[in-house]
Amino acid sequence: MTSSSFQRTLTLPATLCEQAVQYLEQAARRTVDGAGVPLKAFRAAAEGDCTLPVSVVEQAAGCLLVLATETAQSVRPSVLRATIGVALCLRDAVEAVRQPALTTRFW
Repeated sequence: MTSSSFQRTLTLPATLCEQAVQYLEQAARRTVDGAGVPLKAFRAAAEGDCTLPVSVVEQAAGCLLVLATETAQSVRPSVLRATIGVALCLRDAVEAVRQPALTTRFW
């Protein structure tokens, strides 16, 4: 993942992008609010360089956490862990972009 403190887009690893598409499709089928926009963006990004707006990645992470909550009682634990894992990776990527760059100088 690449990031800088002023970046408005984020480049994700292709595997993470593809996994997000898979889970966002499930979220859209379950009519999770807001899943359609990130699904379309992630599908397009998966066919290209996997660069997405930070806001879309953040929205996708939220949708996947909602999906995990809604399906927690009906899916295998491994599927639930995988869904949550992808959501947390997306959230961590957003947080990494928003954190200021570290300096090597001591205060």
